[in-house]
Amino acid sequence: MSDHPAGFENDYLAEAATLLAHDEPFPGGAVVPPIYQTSLFTFANYSEMADTFAGRRHQPIYSRGDNPTVMEFEARVAALEGAEAARGFSSGMAAISATVLAFVGAGERMVVVRNCYGDAYRLFERLLPRLNIKVDYVDGSDPDAVAAALPGAKLLYLESPTSMMFELQDITQLARLAKEQGIITSIDNSWATPVFQKPISHGVDLVLHSASKYLGGHSDTVAGVVAGSAAHIRHINEQTYSYLGGKLSPFEAWLLLRGLRTLPLRLPHHMKSGLTIAERLKAHDHVERVNHPAYSNHPGKATLAGYAGLFSFEVTEDVDIPTFVDALKLFRIGVSWGGHESLVVPAKASLEQTPGLNSMARFGVSPRTIRFSVGLESVEDLWADVARAFDRAKR
Repeated sequence: MSDHPAGFENDYLAEAATLLAHDEPFPGGAVVPPIYQTSLFTFANYSEMADTFAGRRHQPIYSRGDNPTVMEFEARVAALEGAEAARGFSSGMAAISATVLAFVGAGERMVVVRNCYGDAYRLFERLLPRLNIKVDYVDGSDPDAVAAALPGAKLLYLESPTSMMFELQDITQLARLAKEQGIITSIDNSWATPVFQKPISHGVDLVLHSASKYLGGHSDTVAGVVAGSAAHIRHINEQTYSYLGGKLSPFEAWLLLRGLRTLPLRLPHHMKSGLTIAERLKAHDHVERVNHPAYSNHPGKATLAGYAGLFSFEVTEDVDIPTFVDALKLFRIGVSWGGHESLVVPAKASLEQTPGLNSMARFGVSPRTIRFSVGLESVEDLWADVARAFDRAKR
């Protein structure tokens, strides 16, 4: 059923387990980091302020910049990704926007893989043209198509696997192609997380996350983060971070740190249950196709050390999709993913969103496609829920 048996442990998982569970003592002997719920930080004297402003000493100044709780979260993500530095944001889209606008300017061009995240697509199509930034979309699974699009670009934007269709890219090869031409590479790694994929070790420059997903893991936080070299993160700080204002709050950073503790425990459960549901769907009479990286033969699969619980499938014509979705009781109808709860998103409904600026419509996602986020419930209970919904939805 899978290259990764139940109960497996990979090197990334083992490394993350200790990194996320062990801390040096915090002030007062606290075993969890304090929440520095403050808007500003004061100085003892003029010299401290002047030296800090001039960069001769480091101290947080204002929580739209640095905050100790947020910095703790950023340090953990950087360590997980094997990066030198990271910057937290108020949402995944804030991280994407600040990163793209830091490296691509007016009159310049970026290359983006098809089936990218819907709101990233809307950013690229609605805002970037107003700034005279051109975006070319390519089939990221085809290295020749990417290579043909790269000359003259400033940024290559990847998702592996992609949104909704879960297409893979050979990120090692694409990062090398970009580097040969001096092009910055970025990747949305929200699906795999650093536990299942480490893009920086494969040559990617910047790794983005919607931290609202698996990193947080409890559906109680909206946040984003980007990790990379100290020079690249410094460039984002100087060019966009402070001025766009998408800062991460101390309390949400604290929630993310709490969520990270259990990431190495949660992801194998998501993987095992997700593969079980995917395998049963693959054998179901009313399913034509399952879009899951585990079933891909693409070389991009080699960089994955495991699989998340998010995938999609395409049902046959004799399934009434609204009835199927409404009949589900454990799979709740809702966007996002990566939390404890199981969720369903039908492409049929998503195709109604933002006419003219809809990535699913642009890239030809079938209205018969349904996305599952498999949560932490009993997998047998989840499958009984799915089977019951199919029985009710047959035409």
